[in-house]
Formats: sequence, C-alpha cells, structure tokens
Amino acid sequence: MAFRPFQIIKRFLPTGLYWRSLIIIVAPMVILQAVVTYVFMDRHWQMVTERLSQNTVADMALVLAEYERNQTPEQAAEIAMRANTFLSMSVAFLPGENLPDTPSSNRGLLDHSLSDEIRSQINRPFWIDTQRYSDYVDLRVAYDGGVMRVLALRSHVYAANSHIFIVWMVGASLVLITVAILFLRNQIRPIERLAEAAESFGTGRDVPAFRPQGASEVRRAARAFLQMRERIQRQIEQRTAMLAGVSHDLRTPLTRFKLQLALLGDTPETEELKADVREMERMLEDYLDYVRDHQREETEIADLSDLLDEIRYDAQRRGREVRLETHGDLTLPLRRNAFKRCLTNIVDNACKYAAHVWVTAVRDGDDIDIVVDDDGAGIPEDQLEEVFRPFYRLDAARNLDEGGTGLGLAIARDIARGHGGDIQLARSPMGGLRAVVHVPV
Repeated sequence: MAFRPFQIIKRFLPTGLYWRSLIIIVAPMVILQAVVTYVFMDRHWQMVTERLSQNTVADMALVLAEYERNQTPEQAAEIAMRANTFLSMSVAFLPGENLPDTPSSNRGLLDHSLSDEIRSQINRPFWIDTQRYSDYVDLRVAYDGGVMRVLALRSHVYAANSHIFIVWMVGASLVLITVAILFLRNQIRPIERLAEAAESFGTGRDVPAFRPQGASEVRRAARAFLQMRERIQRQIEQRTAMLAGVSHDLRTPLTRFKLQLALLGDTPETEELKADVREMERMLEDYLDYVRDHQREETEIADLSDLLDEIRYDAQRRGREVRLETHGDLTLPLRRNAFKRCLTNIVDNACKYAAHVWVTAVRDGDDIDIVVDDDGAGIPEDQLEEVFRPFYRLDAARNLDEGGTGLGLAIARDIARGHGGDIQLARSPMGGLRAVVHVPV
C-alpha cells in the first residue's frame, strides 16, 4: 500500500468548519511569526550584538595602546578616569598579575562574539566572564608585565532588549487572533443555526424563529432551505388532505352497502360481503386515525415512561401480558399522539402473536431505543423489510396484520421516521420477533 502522508495528517485535523477556518487563519500567522523570529534572532540580533562587541573591543584596544605608551601609575589613573567618563567602562591595570586559571565562559552568542573580536583586534591572551555579573561583562587582556581588566556595561556589548520585539509581535498576534475568533464565530453561527434547523425539521420539529442570517452565501442556502421546507410541508398537507377526503367520502357508499346487506338477510354470501365491508371500515379507520395523528399536531415535551405505561395498561386491560423496563431520562420532544400510535401498533402486533411481550426503553447519550421482544413465531429473515410495505401480508403463520389492513407497521415506521428515527426488526433472544424503535432526543 502506498504511503500517503496527507491521509495520515488528515486524520488529526478537526472536522468542524469553525476549527478548520480557525486553523486557516492561525496557521499562516504562526508560520510567519516563526520565520520572522528566526530571521530576527539569527540575523538581526546576532548582527547587532557583533557590532556592539566590535565597538567595545575597539575601545579596549585604544585604551590598552594608550597605556602601553607610558606605563606609569599616573597614566593608568588618567586613562581609567577618561574611560569611565567617556566610554562608560571601568578600567584597571594590574601590573604583575596573570589571567585567571579558570576557563573563560563560552556559552552563548555574546561570548563567541567578544572572543572573535578580541582575537581580531587585540590578538593577545584574554579571559572573559559574562555570567558572574548581571549588569556587567568582565574582560581581561594580558599585556607585557600585567593584565588589563575592563568591566563593560552589558547593554553596551549585548542587544539585551530583543525580547521587546518578540513581546510586541506575540501580543499583536494574540489581539489579531482574538479579533479573528470573534468575527469567525459570528460567521459560523448562522451555518450552525441552519444545520440545527435542518436537523429539527428532519426530526419533525418546527423551527418558527429561524430566518436567514450571515454572509450572502449562507443566506442563500437558508432561503433555499425555507423554500424546500415549505414545499415539503405543502406536499404533506396535500397528501394528508387527500387521504382524509378519500377516507371520508368512502364512508357514504360503505354505509349504503351495509344497509343493502342488512335488507338481504343472513346468508353465507352476505356474511362474506359483510366481512369485506368490515375490513374496509377498519382500513378507513386506520386512514383517519393516521390523518388525525399527523394533521396539525404540535410537538411537545413528553416522557416516554408515562407513554409506555399507558400502552402497557391498555394491553393489560385487554388481557395481554406486557413487561416494561425503563432506564435513564426518557424525556424528549414528540408528537405524542402519533408516537403513541407507532408504539401501540408494534406492541399490539407482538401481543397478538405471542404469549409474553417485553418492552425495554433505554437512553444512550442523545438517542433513545425502545426494544419490543416477544416469544411468538417470528418472521422469516428475508421478509423483515418487506413487512413495512403498505398492504403487505405474510404467507407464514405469523401475519403482523392478520384481519387488519396491512398498514400497521408502515404507519409505525412512517411516524418513527417523521421523528428522525427508524424501526428495525430482528430475531429476538426470547425466540420471537424483536422490534427496535430508534429515535434521537
């Protein structure tokens, strides 16, 4: 496999737009600072230090040359006074002494710069100590008969204020980065609001306060989202209105059928027709219930524990055994009636074809799973998805809508997906069918 460094780097990069944009702003600034600092420290700072050292050593060479012309105590005192007055350095001539036995300091740029200049301009044995005194540099040069000791101000031989440049540069960069973060946050916030509005609409929650904000491109995307939402809502309303109208209009001919069948009397043929009419009535009831659950129902904060308790009570009242377990906080925004119908369809199907039913609701982070297990006959693996098709019926022993309309699971999945979730079927550890209703909080 080929080595792909960019793929490896990409793994460690953030995925959010805010942090990526921040890196785009900060990374060039940091690189620029690093380059400027390197150039300053390696070039400017070194050059200034070398020039200062060169001037200091030149003054030392001049003082030493002046003293060697007349090596008397009077001349030494006169030179020391003038050096202190005009050159701001302390000079002492020590006849008969030698250079210290300890090695000269040799740790930094200043030591190397002074050593190079003394070798170049004076070319005599010397000794340097730049560490003992904080404000001075101790320089000693041997001459015939003694040692000249010079205490020079550190500020005269070393660019000690270089840190000011770095402080100003870093401080200005921090101010610029802070301003960039604030402005960038204001630019990213409309995108986050658009994403939240899209997610809320996908889970069936209305966002009435959302409006286009931010840059022109973000406003354009927000307006496109609002137009798309309006088209989808209009399509849903038209479909719901059509379904309600058709269901309502069919009641009239069904009523006539029932009246005519009642006048015909009880015969085997009329009993079959009456059964068909009753099935059509149940189908229309399913349609109307579905419309009532979806039409203009507002989202509200609901507790799934209470809702599941109601479903269990209804099942037990019909003589069904349902065991319920809940774990964690199960409060979330729901269209309560619609979601109750979703869970009721699943639990009723389980109760119809099994002796025992177990319902477990668990919250995992920002998701809630409602698991319905039974010990019935189950469903063949190859038909676990087919049963969600409207009017689909099983040929096997377990028909989830036997005697019904074949819409129970289709309606249940439609409601779950309208809340941003889904329903999955699988083999239950109890031996029957497992239905998992997944819904985000």
